[in-house]
Amino acid sequence: MSDLAAEQTGPYVPYAPPAPYEQSATSGQSGRSGPQGQDDTGFARLAMVTIDCADPVALASFYGELLGWETRHVEEHFAILDNPEGGSPLGFGRVAGYRPEPWTEPDGSKHFHLDFYVDDLDEATAKALALGATEPSYQHGRTLKVLIDPAGHPFGLAPLE
Repeated sequence: MSDLAAEQTGPYVPYAPPAPYEQSATSGQSGRSGPQGQDDTGFARLAMVTIDCADPVALASFYGELLGWETRHVEEHFAILDNPEGGSPLGFGRVAGYRPEPWTEPDGSKHFHLDFYVDDLDEATAKALALGATEPSYQHGRTLKVLIDPAGHPFGLAPLE
């Protein structure tokens, strides 16, 4: 059992699941129709991405301001932001003994990262820094600006053009 599961105090459903998959007329199997009428072979849909951290309330606040998303659920051990475009929400879960990823060095590893499109890279970088992000000295690309969120996770900002 994960630290997060051990800390949760009751049942929690992160979102109202979408309608079930429709039956495929050609295969008789559940699936969504993909490009050019091809059936997807996947059998699951992304419900939510949950980011481990020491302070879910603070990290949800940071990403809520960064993305302009509203908080749907908040408690000491877990918080959720709703995606206003109808996509998967972002969750933030407290993990006992959480330590940031060591990505700030060129040879460091990372567990995951989020990338976001922005209209103006310099303006978005300044706003993210004002919200509490930090900028590592190492940058691995020319068009993607890597920043570190307040919990130590890397994320990227890229111009939309």
